[in-house]
Amino acid sequence: MKNFLKSFLKKILTNTGPKPLENNKIKIHTGLTKNKILKGKTNINLYNFGKLNKNKIFYIIRRSPGAGLFSNVIYVINHLIIAKENGFKPFVDMQNYKTIYNEKYKINKTLNAWEYYFEQVSKDKIKDIYKSRKVIITDNTFYKKFKHSITKNKLNKITKKYLKTKKEFVLYANNFVKKNFKDKTLGIHYRGTSYKTSANHPFPPTKKQIIDRSRYLMKKYKYNKIFLCTEEKEIFHALCKEFGNKICFIRESYRSDKDDAFKKYPRRNHRYKLGKEILIESLILSKCQGFLYQNSNVSEFVKYLDNKNKIKYFFMKTAFNSSNEYIAKWLWYYKNQVPKFLGGFE
Repeated sequence: MKNFLKSFLKKILTNTGPKPLENNKIKIHTGLTKNKILKGKTNINLYNFGKLNKNKIFYIIRRSPGAGLFSNVIYVINHLIIAKENGFKPFVDMQNYKTIYNEKYKINKTLNAWEYYFEQVSKDKIKDIYKSRKVIITDNTFYKKFKHSITKNKLNKITKKYLKTKKEFVLYANNFVKKNFKDKTLGIHYRGTSYKTSANHPFPPTKKQIIDRSRYLMKKYKYNKIFLCTEEKEIFHALCKEFGNKICFIRESYRSDKDDAFKKYPRRNHRYKLGKEILIESLILSKCQGFLYQNSNVSEFVKYLDNKNKIKYFFMKTAFNSSNEYIAKWLWYYKNQVPKFLGGFE
């Protein structure tokens, strides 16, 4: 009863995070750990699945259930560095080790969620890898030594080599830009919903803050158009009302006033579409002349795409939420309702 109550209260009072739609097919079991085969201090699981490829060492990158799309991308890129430094053959397996984006049925002829959005990092076939003599399967840890930036240091070179976005999304984004960006455009990425309740994360701006800042930038830098990317319905409607026909956006993108994107399933292939939409929106944001943002994995990906530094960046700095996960669940809402002298937002 004690454990049940603890689990029940945690579910109500904290962010427990989204889960995959179904369980993984492959169960991790005890492998033959040989630390000498790997440079550095990262632990490995080395398996013998069969007689194929005696002279190759495969490096299966798994992350389950994973997190947001670009968090998963950064995680994969860090592991690709390990594979390259050690001469391993990398492969991203988000088929057997399912993420929060995986659907139950094939999308574009694949069950591998990585291959929904990006080209596979290797030409090797998954069925052959799991019949091979030496296969390393990564554990599920985002190590402290991992980098969070894919625009600096050696991650940048690895990213350019391995991170190939599916052409259909690039074409969609380019066509959208061609059709809608007739004027100087300010891109806005507003991350609300779960960010309001995430411990030790920056608070999302209030409705007044984001409108005032957008209006100021439009006037000062003479932007005539806004491309809006947000999953928060209230902010979406507020900015559309404020700027009218100056706003453009992806109409089909999922928006809500609750942190329910991975809790509901309101349309066919919903989870696949969540990843597809933020990927396309990020590609479009990278084509804007200005970008209003808070630090996130989305803004990190936009900066990576802006390899010629054409965008003018406007960072919206806000205070951080409490590190206490129970307090963090409610603090943004409290501060949004009370005056400044009681601890409210400015």
